[in-house]
Amino acid sequence: MGNSTDALRTEFILLGFPELCHLRGLLFGLFLATYLVTVLENLVIVVTVRVSRQLHTPMYFFLANLSVLETLYISVTVPKLLAGLLARARTISFAGCLTQLFLFLSLGSSECFLLTTMACDRYLAICRPLRYPATMNRGLCLWLALGAWLGGFLASFVSVALISRLRFCGPNVLNHFFCDVSPLLQLSCSDTTAVEVLDFVAALAVLATSLLVTTVSYAHILATVLRIPGWARRRRAFSTCASHLLVVAVFYSTTIFMYARPRAASSIDLNKRVSVVYSLVTPLLNPVIYCLRNRDIREALAKLLHAPGPC
Repeated sequence: MGNSTDALRTEFILLGFPELCHLRGLLFGLFLATYLVTVLENLVIVVTVRVSRQLHTPMYFFLANLSVLETLYISVTVPKLLAGLLARARTISFAGCLTQLFLFLSLGSSECFLLTTMACDRYLAICRPLRYPATMNRGLCLWLALGAWLGGFLASFVSVALISRLRFCGPNVLNHFFCDVSPLLQLSCSDTTAVEVLDFVAALAVLATSLLVTTVSYAHILATVLRIPGWARRRRAFSTCASHLLVVAVFYSTTIFMYARPRAASSIDLNKRVSVVYSLVTPLLNPVIYCLRNRDIREALAKLLHAPGPC
């Protein structure tokens, strides 16, 4: 009996999508295609920004960082999901579960901070154009990107550390396709009130702070653009922000729904559906949004594709 209890504490079973077990092959193909296309899209952006001189600007430097983040972000959950669909390898160790949770939360928080940094960059470029070249120098851009990455890791460390101290002595079936906070807390036989409150406050602080800075930045951008004479010039000035604004809207709408609300209001089945959106669909669409609406990237990519090869 003791051995059985120990086993339950050291591994979990990711339930995945049992209601769609008859579509397992279709789901595997769909998720695999989504994953491969997402990785390829982001790789194309990173390479294009890296080798194209006209894209060596702060905006595209942050965009390349965002592409790297989203590649890692989707790689935290999808490979394990695919393994569960293909080979039914649904077990995950307790340490592996906490590692997946930490990476998922920290990369999501880093993306949040990076999107905020990109909004501030656009504010300086449009509202303070004379100061922009001197302010957003290479050194500051590197520090801002590093701060976004480290900020995400620090923001998630305390929550995951507290979860690691909980006791899991009951059922070990996790009703999700990856280790997320809500399904984990539901399996704990410890009092999770303090962890739930702290996790809610931490998520709200990260999202509210970054969303406030982003909103203020775009309020100033909008006021500045409206003062520009001529519709064509106004449209051109704001077009550099449109893609970022759309990505921000999708990102915050799903993450606020998932993490900035009390756990008591959670529905596991609804959470899983929303999780598919922000962990698979959003990383797939973001590079498309940036590339299709961004003339500089399209032109740089066209030059790369038509560049003559070595003799």
